[in-house]
Amino acid sequence: MTIDEGLNKLFSLHSFGVKLGLENITSFLNILGNPQHKFKTFHIAGSNGKGSTAAFTASILKEFGYRTGLYTSPHFIKFNERIKVNGIEIPDQYVVDFISEYEQIIDKTGLTFFEVTTALAFKFFADQKVDYAVIETGLGGRLDATNVLNPGAVIITSISLEHTAILGDTIEQIASEKAGILKNNSIVFTGIIPTEADQVIEKKCIQTGSDLFRLEDYLTQKHNTIELYTEEIEIDEWNIPLKGDYQKNNAALAVLAVSKILDENDFNPVQAGLRNVIKNTGINGRYEYFHRDPDIIFDSAHNPESVLHFVSEFKKDYRKYKHRTLLFGAMKDKAIKQMLLHLAEYFDETALTHVNNERACTIEELKSIADELNLIVTSADDHTLFVRNFLNSNPGNCLVVLGSMYLLGEIKTSLQVDKIA
Repeated sequence: MTIDEGLNKLFSLHSFGVKLGLENITSFLNILGNPQHKFKTFHIAGSNGKGSTAAFTASILKEFGYRTGLYTSPHFIKFNERIKVNGIEIPDQYVVDFISEYEQIIDKTGLTFFEVTTALAFKFFADQKVDYAVIETGLGGRLDATNVLNPGAVIITSISLEHTAILGDTIEQIASEKAGILKNNSIVFTGIIPTEADQVIEKKCIQTGSDLFRLEDYLTQKHNTIELYTEEIEIDEWNIPLKGDYQKNNAALAVLAVSKILDENDFNPVQAGLRNVIKNTGINGRYEYFHRDPDIIFDSAHNPESVLHFVSEFKKDYRKYKHRTLLFGAMKDKAIKQMLLHLAEYFDETALTHVNNERACTIEELKSIADELNLIVTSADDHTLFVRNFLNSNPGNCLVVLGSMYLLGEIKTSLQVDKIA
């Protein structure tokens, strides 16, 4: 079996859709010898900021000298991006060997793509003898395939309305689903979340005998920035490569969790972990300057809250551009109307495109939503060609590609380049 054959087999499992529940993954992990119990974990859930917080957490752990696994989703260009140890992607051969060895079991039990990928990650981390693994949930938390862990730390980054058809249509219901990753006697860290979500998580902590650390209790706002003060560490300067004030909150949440779990007060590895997060984890797609003059910005904002985070950063500079273009594509289950409303005033032109995913909105569906908002939009049937053509536009122009990580990944894959800037 080649890597292409192995990945084709793996991707074909998307046909089984999303199955919320732990029975299948638990049975499969039993066959694998329960690798998820062979390393310590930071388990991360949330509506926004999961990937960034996971990256900061893994980067700091690496700088402390720990062999660290990182499991995130989705990938941008290559499947292997999802599973890394100390920033190095899982080898093709390991993926091939795993699929080859367990193909019959996978077929017999009807495992989904995410279930197999999660089991693959856990097996790889165990074989690599990682000290810690930072695990990002897929959808929700309670019934997510990653919820077979007994984590050393639980991190809930944010709570907002998302996947309402599956997770519930209130903040309280969604918070309850996210809090489902808590186990008895967990150590829980929460980002800046709504009061009603905080109440749900606090109740769950009381029920499970878990300790709760709220980020807001350790933050101080000063001079348009934030300062983090814990018993272990103090940070008042944020030397991080990810743009946006909201990324400081993600970084602070990671610092809080790691410093408490490790009981460490050494500032140097923490500072290095924040500074080297891209180098140590390969994170991208977060207000990423893909090209300069003309500027092309990639941002994986995929719901109203993350769009507002993007806008809070973009509005600092948007007036300097001669012409501002938005290239937008999104999944059907997203709050597209609210997203477009938040974005509309900052762009001279909005082009709608389709992502090659069965859950994606078609251009026609996006146009229908834009019509309801009285927005004038155009179509970009070939989003990669659209970006290529923009590269030849006026150096004072700006293109923002936003709405779905899958959209960013398709464009990056087609262009076959990393960041040019």
